[in-house]
Amino acid sequence: MIRTRFAPSPNGPLHLGHAYAAIVAHDRARASGGEFLLRIEDIDGARSRPELAQEHVEDLQWLGLNWDGPIVRQSSRLADYADAANRLKTMGLLYPCQCTRADVLAAAKMEGPDGPIYPGTCRGRDVDPVGAAWRLDMARATAHAGALAWRDELAGEQAARSEIFGDVVLVRKDAPASYHLAATLDDATDGITLVTRGRDLFAATHVHRLLQALLGLPVPVWHHHLLLVEESSRKLAKRRGSGQGGLGLAEMRRSGSDGPALAADLRAGRLPTGISLGRGLDIRA
Repeated sequence: MIRTRFAPSPNGPLHLGHAYAAIVAHDRARASGGEFLLRIEDIDGARSRPELAQEHVEDLQWLGLNWDGPIVRQSSRLADYADAANRLKTMGLLYPCQCTRADVLAAAKMEGPDGPIYPGTCRGRDVDPVGAAWRLDMARATAHAGALAWRDELAGEQAARSEIFGDVVLVRKDAPASYHLAATLDDATDGITLVTRGRDLFAATHVHRLLQALLGLPVPVWHHHLLLVEESSRKLAKRRGSGQGGLGLAEMRRSGSDGPALAADLRAGRLPTGISLGRGLDIRA
């Protein structure tokens, strides 16, 4: 049975891009008689706002989407993230890092999918772990896991290439887990068999596949769909959402717009003027 999920972060209003992503996950599950779950990713420090989480729930209900089982909140799983991080520390695969973003930008010599690649400044050093971030020693981790592969429904079989990210942060200074660690653990705990998300996260799957191997987690199939973009080909963003001609879902809902009709338009590719489905990244193997 296929099980999918939609996992918004309550740090800003949902927009049409989120609606499209939620519909893809919802419809992919429903078409096969599977299950669709809702998870609130609410561990982003002070940026996570409970009132926005409730707003997101109401937005999805307004669109006519329904989910199976109770809503899951990441904030209820902090012990799971700590346990996983401790396992990786015991394996000698994590190390503390006190570098700031400015330090990384100043020292980096290569670009990766998420920007400048961390040059390993704190790797092998005696660093005070108090208040530190914890990074994955990518060379050790990939040597430990060996060759790995994963499959995307649209792009086919992929060889995992997590080394393109360098030593990623798994435990942040300001949060109990990074997106990479939390999302990977959550999908395993929730029994997700098909991870649907935008193509902007395609490369992140290389890291997630590595973490699955290191932690002995099940391996789902992925489906990286196209993104809704503006005329400039810039993807929609929460920080601009409600300012783009009223594209914030809550604003549209409160104005009396028809949610199911909007969902039907998104399914049919009928998009507002100035918004289109971008070509996205080339995700061929």
